[in-house]
Amino acid sequence: MIVALIVAAGRGSRMAGPTPKQYRLLGGAAVLRHTVLAFHHHPAIALTQVVIHPEDAPLYAEAMAGLDLPPAVIGGATRQDSVRRGIEAVAAQGPAHILIHDAVRPFVAAETIAAVIAALSRHRAVIAGLPVVDTLKRCRDDIVTETLDRAGVWRAQTPQGFRFPDILAAHRALGASAADLTDDSLVAERAGIAVAMVLGHEEAFKITTEPDLARAEAVLRRRRTEHGQ
Repeated sequence: MIVALIVAAGRGSRMAGPTPKQYRLLGGAAVLRHTVLAFHHHPAIALTQVVIHPEDAPLYAEAMAGLDLPPAVIGGATRQDSVRRGIEAVAAQGPAHILIHDAVRPFVAAETIAAVIAALSRHRAVIAGLPVVDTLKRCRDDIVTETLDRAGVWRAQTPQGFRFPDILAAHRALGASAADLTDDSLVAERAGIAVAMVLGHEEAFKITTEPDLARAEAVLRRRRTEHGQ
């Protein structure tokens, strides 16, 4: 059994307005709904579980109307606390694998989901990402202090997939010390688990700013045109 865990408990500080970015409208539907549907409709995913902020229950109910989903899990104070709560909530289902995904990456491709799942047959942890093609500069006070070697450097995306017993044990072992970790694969790394990489997609970007949302609208319009919608 493969579970998708969608992390939607964040508040976001780089996008203005009273509505959290995961509930902003994209093509007439909440960003979160687009994200959930990518996993809910994927044939390899048996269960899609969403973790939300405690204040967002009405927004979540509206965004997910008509979808057959389990009750949302209430997240914690940090991303990793929210992830741990989500993992614990599905543990009773006995999943073999879990894919953890950002709520605000609505354009995750079915092929990427499949690639992460396929790689989990060979690895304990697998993430999607893209190789860095730009020259990297380290700066201090707007002055370049160093040019970094980009060889072998990738940008991490989601989904990030794990053998379920491994990531559950890693979270339980790290406890509160996982709070400052910026992505889920870091939890695995801290537990000594090797993390494999598969190729993601440029359109699986994270919506964090107004220009990102405008870019997402453009992507959605193009996709609908291509499919005659």
